[in-house]
Amino acid sequence: QVQLVESGGGLVQPGGSLRLSCAASGSIASINHMAWYRQAPGKGRELVAAITTGGSTNYADSGKGRFTISRDNAKNTAYLQMNSLKPEDTAVYYCYARLTLLGSPYERQYWGQGTQVTVSS
Repeated sequence: QVQLVESGGGLVQPGGSLRLSCAASGSIASINHMAWYRQAPGKGRELVAAITTGGSTNYADSGKGRFTISRDNAKNTAYLQMNSLKPEDTAVYYCYARLTLLGSPYERQYWGQGTQVTVSS
């Protein structure tokens, strides 16, 4: 069984910063792709940022220049550094991983439980 555990969410004032972490655990052979998504009230889930094993990154336009995704492959952990936060960044942020399990050649997808980020004065 695989678990993705997010941490680092909370309440922050506009212009502030937060760093989210996502730690994957379980019988993992390799994590091929990790990403952060978010879902605001009344809206669909949207990609925030993604990163491959090799470190290639992709960002949604809303976060470019403000958000930075990174990962520590040895720790099976991804991070999302969010700076210059705006009220419209308020959402539940979800970690996503596409990985292979020990003893299996197939990729599987997993989601974390989500962490609330609220940007408000």
